[in-house]
Amino acid sequence: MSARSGLTMTRTLAVVLVAGAVLGSCNQPNSTSANSGATSNGAAPAAKVTLLETGSTLLYPLFNMWVAGYQKTNPGVQITAQSTGSGTGISQAISGIAQIGSSDAYMSDAQMRSQAGMLNIPLAISSQMVNYNLPGLGSNQHLKLSGPVLAGIYNGTVKTWDDRAIATINPGIRLPHNQIIPVHRTDGSGDTFIFTQFLSFSTPAWSNSIGYGTTVSWPAVQGGIGAEGNAGMVNAAKGTPYSIAYIGISFRNATDSARLGVAQLENRDGSFVLPKPDTVGAAVNEMAAKTPPDERISLIFAPGAQSYPIVNYEYAIVKQQQPNPQTATALKDFLTWAISPTGGSADRYLSAVGFVPLPDTIRQSSAKQIATIASGNVAQAQPSGTAPSGTAPSATAPSGTAQSGTAQSGTAPSATAPSGTAPSGTAQSGTAQSGTARHTAFAP
Repeated sequence: MSARSGLTMTRTLAVVLVAGAVLGSCNQPNSTSANSGATSNGAAPAAKVTLLETGSTLLYPLFNMWVAGYQKTNPGVQITAQSTGSGTGISQAISGIAQIGSSDAYMSDAQMRSQAGMLNIPLAISSQMVNYNLPGLGSNQHLKLSGPVLAGIYNGTVKTWDDRAIATINPGIRLPHNQIIPVHRTDGSGDTFIFTQFLSFSTPAWSNSIGYGTTVSWPAVQGGIGAEGNAGMVNAAKGTPYSIAYIGISFRNATDSARLGVAQLENRDGSFVLPKPDTVGAAVNEMAAKTPPDERISLIFAPGAQSYPIVNYEYAIVKQQQPNPQTATALKDFLTWAISPTGGSADRYLSAVGFVPLPDTIRQSSAKQIATIASGNVAQAQPSGTAPSGTAPSATAPSGTAQSGTAQSGTAPSATAPSGTAPSGTAQSGTAQSGTARHTAFAP
């Protein structure tokens, strides 16, 4: 699967130097240009080490900063970052095209069983906004929305902004009698994964019909449109009055510039909260102790009065077995730097995109996973909690909710989408993560 060229952002930051320090097994000076035919002592120069990262559009802004910062002290490693969507990141990490598949979603149990030796390594913690283009609503007014209301908007049963379901939880706000235009992702998306998890965990009707995944069969909603990538979601919402969209927190500056509103979402305890470092941190504090050794877990709809309900680990999906020692070492060193409080997890990086650092216990678990990356034959660990052969495992759902992942097909309505977007209900590309084969880690 490939991302559409028109909306795929690619940035390569590279400094080409001799990677003698990385190789470790040669003593040639590392100051020779890569274009020279030999080193100063006549020996052929060592090949540089290259790493390719593809995947999450939510993580892409941070990866751009990481690459720029990392190369300052590690000029012998060339890193290319590509914004392609989490589905592509996962599939390209599995195939070996990319050394790092960045993803807002962890791999399912079914994927882990069929693709032995894959690691899901949390690098940081992010969140997701629900944004809306509602003319006339002041920027200091934040609509209150719940999982059931959002499920109703995206399945077409909540049709207008002054619907009773919205008006009841927003007393005192004058809501227009205009049709709601839901915007959804058309590419394989970790943002879709965590948004539809929120709908599934909070709304049994959604769980029983649509489920969650990096792609789902969106119900056909009149006027609904699709967009690719977080940038596409921002542009679609900006250009469509009375629209609503789910957008990663790293695009907060873009949504503010587009004058899109940010909703307060109802959490599991019934409180309405905004996505802020303290509310994201509150959710993580509730879930960190439940994180299993393989770190595949949903942080969505966590308990706690102050917990923001759409929070997730940002994952590096990598192969435990790399093709050679040089690549394994370079990959381990970069990922170790990325989770370090003095490296990629320093505040100057994370606060710029609205992320929060991993708790110490999770950072230590990620470090243990990183340490297992090697070249040659390595022991393949069974996914944590994997059910016996032939048994489909399921996650623990919130009390009173079901987690059926049965997809519901829909027909494409006629709608004119903004440039770069597709009508709602169109077929979606990406590595699908069906809600029927889930991780066995705890869901709240």
